[in-house]
This record gives sequence, C-alpha cells and structure tokens, in this order.
Amino acid sequence: MTTVLGAPGQAERSLGGVRSRELAATYGTPLLVIDTMVLDANLTRFADLGSKHDIDVTYAGKALLLIALAERIGRTPLGLDVCSLGELTIAERAGVPANRIAFHGCGKTDEELQAALDGRVGRIVVDNREELDRLISLANAEHTLSILLRMNVGIEAHTHDYVRTGGEGSKFGFAPDALEATIAAILAAPGLQFVGFHSHIGSQIFEAESFCANVRELLGLVARARALGCEVGEVIAGGGFGVGAHPNDQPLDLESTIAAMQQALTQEAQRLRVPVPQLGIEPGRAIIADAGTSLYRVVAVKRIGSRRYAIVDGGLADNPRPLLYDAYHHPELAAREDGTLSTAPLIDTTLCGRSCENDEFVTAPLPEDLRAGDLLAIYTTGAYTYSMASNYNRFPRPAVVFAGNGRHRLVARRETLEDLLRVDVPD
Repeated sequence: MTTVLGAPGQAERSLGGVRSRELAATYGTPLLVIDTMVLDANLTRFADLGSKHDIDVTYAGKALLLIALAERIGRTPLGLDVCSLGELTIAERAGVPANRIAFHGCGKTDEELQAALDGRVGRIVVDNREELDRLISLANAEHTLSILLRMNVGIEAHTHDYVRTGGEGSKFGFAPDALEATIAAILAAPGLQFVGFHSHIGSQIFEAESFCANVRELLGLVARARALGCEVGEVIAGGGFGVGAHPNDQPLDLESTIAAMQQALTQEAQRLRVPVPQLGIEPGRAIIADAGTSLYRVVAVKRIGSRRYAIVDGGLADNPRPLLYDAYHHPELAAREDGTLSTAPLIDTTLCGRSCENDEFVTAPLPEDLRAGDLLAIYTTGAYTYSMASNYNRFPRPAVVFAGNGRHRLVARRETLEDLLRVDVPD
C-alpha cells in the first residue's frame, strides 16, 4: 500500500499507484483491488525460495482464482491447485498446462474424478477411501493418473478451529492407521500411480515448528510405505503460512520457515534411512492476501449507547471471513470526495456491513468526523473474500480490478441485477 498527495498536508491512499478515488469512481464500490506490484513480488519471492531450497511451489487457487490471475500464475514456475470443475475450467481458460494442475477436495464428484482421469490435471490428491474406490472403478489401464494420498497426521496447529485442517477436529484426509490397506488397493488398481503423500494442517499458522513437525510425520509415512515395497517420490506439506493483518502483526519469516522445512525433511529421511523425497508447498493466502484491498463507501455513521457504528456499502456477501472465524482486516480512511483526509482524532468505531445480519467487520480507530460518502480501505482482503462471496440479500458480487504502476484494469466485472436473476425460473 502506498500514498499519493491529495490536498496540501493531506494524503489520499493509493493502490498500485492509482488514487482510491479514481478506482472507486471508475468501478464503483464495494471493490476488490489487487495490487499487481505486491502480487508479482509475492509470486517471485515464492518462486525464488522454491528454487533456492529445492521445493515445488503450487498456488492454492481456493484463495482467489480468476482467469487473469491464473494467466499471471501460468507465466511463473508455480503450479496451480484446483478443487472443483469451476476452478479447473478457469485454469484451462487461462492456458495453464494440465501437468501443472493438481486436483484437491474432500468430496469430489464422479464428474470431477473423470476429469482427472481424462488427463485434464497432472495429479489428484485423494482424500478418503470412498473416493479412492470410486476412482479405481472409473480408472482403466489405457491412461495413468498420478495420485497422492491426503493424510491427517494428527497435528493440531495453533489457529482458529474453522481453519484447522489436521487432527481429530478436522474432516480432511486418511487416518494413518488406514495406510497399509489403502496403498495395497492403489498398487492393485490399473491406471493409478501412487507418487506420494499430502498433509495440510491449517491456515494462518505463525509457528515454523508446526510445519516442520508436519514434514517429519510425512517422512514417517514414507518409511511405512517403503516397507510395503512402495516408492514415494514426493511429499506435500500444504500451505497455511501466516499473514499479518494488523499493523502490529509480525509476519511469518518465510525464508527461515521454508529452510527449516527442507532441513527437517533431510534430517528425518536420514534418520529413517529412506531416500529424500521432493518437498512441495501450497501457499494461497501468503501470495494473494496482502495484494488485495477492498474499497467501501460509508453510508451511515451512528451511535447506539456507548458504541459508534459505521455502516458501509458491502458486508457479509462480499467478505464473510470476520463472521466465519473472526478474521481481522485493518480499516483506514482512504479519501473524501473533495480529496482531503481528516485530521480529527481517531476513536474506536465498529465497522459493519449493510446485510440483514449483525455483520461486524472490525472495531478499530477511525476519524471522529467520519461521515457518509467517505471512502474506506480495508486491507489484506485478497484471499478468501471474493472467492467466498455470495449473493446474500440478493446483493451483486463486486468488481475486481488489477492495479499496478499507476494503471488499472477490470478482471471481474460487477454483477448486474440481470446476473442475479438469470438462473431464476418463474412459476
């Protein structure tokens, strides 16, 4: 996030070198702005870290996936994870090669399994025995599909319950005690090639040791598989790298964390006397979150008792994260219609959406003279906002734009009322 000059002594927030007022006037609000300079820097950073530490890096498309974004990822060395036919179609429309696409998900349909078997992806991550059995029934010896087993290794990372994906509180993956029978079924199946293990322990994790512990658990599975005569070429330790959302947050040190993961892999492989497999990671939020900023117009400011509320023209429909798992997004006054910013003291203000729910975004300091028409910037909204957006209250989903080096362009248009009604069938 950068600033540009507004009125003398004031500053208007800019995104990707473009004034907030220009973006809001051009595309309307609510608006998700992706700063491509931040995005490209994050993509380059992960590509460089992967190369330096010999780790495969794959972008987790569930964080945010649009055709323009997939095209940008396709121009990097990174792979792309998808978890639905919709995400797969986006990847295909963007020209991402099939061999760089992995198919995820814990409840894949037969149509999705068939898409993998038809060669539309390079690999599939199998989540459970029922899914594996259906895959075996659909497979044939004419085409070979590479598969990884998603394992629940029991690590319960320190994060919110709703974004924890390991341990007894998680629905994801095979239990380790099912390993031997599962591998036997794969080895007996035509058309399936077992290549490795996958384990994702959660999101917004700031402890490097959690990732290292996951790697060591995966190596234990590698040793068990080799005892069955099964070679394991790779292990994927998922994503979940913590991203700071509050100005005072200390972000996870990616360099030292990734180096520690590779070291844990090597040391555990040596201890267990197994060949060192290829290590992979799947960052999503860590690539796109801080590249995204949402712009909203204030529509009302009022006091009820001791609390001051500011209601904006978005809410639950375009960002459900605060209600789902207490996600924090830092707000700031971005601009006023006359181009000035307030010099008034900051006071605690509860920022709310306009939906028919108590959809509080955050309580944070905002100017005492905040008023209707003011433009607010809500930061680190690149991940899991637009991708989780709905039409609750029949609100149209917002537009998404790329902004960088002082230029901007539309990458997802704002839905119209006709878009909302196109699937309705009259009585």
